Amino acid sequence: MKAPEPLGGPRPTSRDVAGAAGVSQATVSLVMGGKWHGRVSERTAELVRDTARRLGYRPNLAARNLRLGRTRTVLLVVPALTNEFFARVHAGASAVAARHGFGVVLYPSPQGIGPARDPFASARAALDGVIASSMAADALGAFRDPDLPLVMLDSDPADPGSAAQVNLDIADGMRRVADHLLALGHRRFAHLASAVPSWTFDVRARALAAALAHRRDAAVRTFPTPLDVSGARGAAALALTAPGPRPTALVCDDDLIAAGACKAVRRLGLRVPEDVSVTGFDDLALATAVEPELTTVALPAERVGERGMEALLAVLDGRTPPRGNLPVALRVRASTAPPPG
Repeated sequence: MKAPEPLGGPRPTSRDVAGAAGVSQATVSLVMGGKWHGRVSERTAELVRDTARRLGYRPNLAARNLRLGRTRTVLLVVPALTNEFFARVHAGASAVAARHGFGVVLYPSPQGIGPARDPFASARAALDGVIASSMAADALGAFRDPDLPLVMLDSDPADPGSAAQVNLDIADGMRRVADHLLALGHRRFAHLASAVPSWTFDVRARALAAALAHRRDAAVRTFPTPLDVSGARGAAALALTAPGPRPTALVCDDDLIAAGACKAVRRLGLRVPEDVSVTGFDDLALATAVEPELTTVALPAERVGERGMEALLAVLDGRTPPRGNLPVALRVRASTAPPPG
């Protein structure tokens, strides 16, 4: 069969692809629409994709979207664009979206927290769904719609307002931090806890308290702190100069907080980790940029974004979203050591 004319000639159609591949137009539609699983063999799907690439065929997304009643656009709501973690979440979500012909619009909630206005004339008319961080939950009022699927990232499993959730095993991460410090011999802890109201930070506090509860000789004091270096430096200084025995370990809810804690330790004439151990959470690029490098919990941010997009696609297709918490890992580096003798 004669192949369609190359660049400059008529645009190849699904009929051209079907003829060249020896399959039906329905099969081409299933494969190019990403709905072939369970209906078409892997071998046939690959044949159709290869033929489409060879012919330069591109689906008419506008026509297909009109038939499906979809915009193929997803909104990702995050607390801030400057946070590396959420930039990586966006990268993961966008990669999965692109493979399925979707686009991702990134929307930061004002000042990181608080209500937001609908950036569209109508979110329901402009979007197929929303993926949102629990840290930006207060911004979601403008996008709440019973017909607009919502996938929450790192949020309370008991919250009934979402169609699916993607959670990290945050509690396990904090348990690993506590076990590591206890094994080194630490018994006096200060928890530099993020003052941002969020389920994920509540989990960290509960997990740390639970991990230390079985050690009758261990004690922890909590010091709330803004989620920035300057605020954390002040909170750490307060923790280290408060009345009573000085803590030998500062457990921080975030790597930015840990960086501020390290500054406070040095400004007080102390050393990390010889006098005070410091741990972070997230494993941002900052964790290996500071000196000494931070012991921290690595969170797979890209995988969070990927899983969030996969869950939303499943909801849109009427499938069950993937379940189970994503695992985290403890990265032991030079900011922790046995307490001073």
